[in-house]
Amino acid sequence: MTTISSGSAVLRTIDDLRGPAGRLEALLNTGSSDAPYAALVCHPHPLGGGTMHNKVVYHAMKALQSFGLPVLRFNFRGIGLSEGSHDGHEERSDVQAALDWLEREYHLPILFAGFSFGAAMGLQACCGDERVKGLIALGLPVQAEGRDYHYRFLPSCPQPKLFISGARDQYGPQLRVEDVVHSAKQPAELVWIDDADHFFVGKLDQVQLAIRNWVQMHFLPARVS
Repeated sequence: MTTISSGSAVLRTIDDLRGPAGRLEALLNTGSSDAPYAALVCHPHPLGGGTMHNKVVYHAMKALQSFGLPVLRFNFRGIGLSEGSHDGHEERSDVQAALDWLEREYHLPILFAGFSFGAAMGLQACCGDERVKGLIALGLPVQAEGRDYHYRFLPSCPQPKLFISGARDQYGPQLRVEDVVHSAKQPAELVWIDDADHFFVGKLDQVQLAIRNWVQMHFLPARVS
C-alpha cells in the first residue's frame, strides 16, 4: 500500500481488492473519521480508453469527497494493473467486489456514482443492494459504438437515483434518456447539463455542483439546532 498526503486529503493505493477475475487496481481517497457514508465511483468503457483516472470520474470523486466521504475508485478487469480480461457484462461482479471491500473497511452505508459504462454496470450491481443508499448515473449510455444498453431493472430499483447527462450527449439522446428515467422507480431525478457532450467537456464544475446539491438534499440534511 502507498499513501500520499496532500493537505488534509490522503490518497491510498489498495492492494487487497479482488474480484472474480483477480486483483483489481484501486485508489482510495480517504475521508473524515466521522464520515456518514462511504462512496464508490466507476469508470467509463475500457474500449474507449476508460480508466479510474478519467476526468469525469475524478470530478465525481471530488464532489463526494467534499463531504468528507471516503471514495473508492478501481480499474475494471483487464484495465491497467487489474487482472482478468474485459468482458462487457461480468464487470458488474467487479462492482460487487468493490462494494464488499468498502463494507469490510468502513461498515458504512454506501453511495454509488458511475460514468457511462460504469453507470450501466453499477446500476445493475447496486439496484436492490441494501448497502447502497443512493445511485448517481453520469452520462447514462443508451447506444454507444454499436453497443445497446437496456435498463429493464430500473422499475424495481428502490434507491434514490440521480441521472446527470449532457444535452448534446451523442450516446444518450434526450428522448431516450428521458424514457429510461421515467421508467425508473421513484425517487429518480434527471439533470440536464446545457450544451454538454457525453464527456461534459468544459462543464465538469456543473456536474460537481449537481452531485453536491443532490447528496446534500437527500443524504446530509442540515441539522436543526
